[in-house]
Amino acid sequence: MSDKEAAIELINRLPSGVSLREILQEIEFIAAVKEGLTEIDRGLGVSVESVEKMMEAWTTP
Repeated sequence: MSDKEAAIELINRLPSGVSLREILQEIEFIAAVKEGLTEIDRGLGVSVESVEKMMEAWTTP
């Protein structure tokens, strides 16, 4: 599915009263997820263990 087709499908699923700002936020979210999946496919992802260590550092006083 092309990006254009994905955007159209997303917009068609949203309620009729949705604002342009909300549509933009949804499209940005889908784009970020797609970019993340592409990075994982290229071997550029971050391991769960690394993320856990980062989160521990953020939450430890």
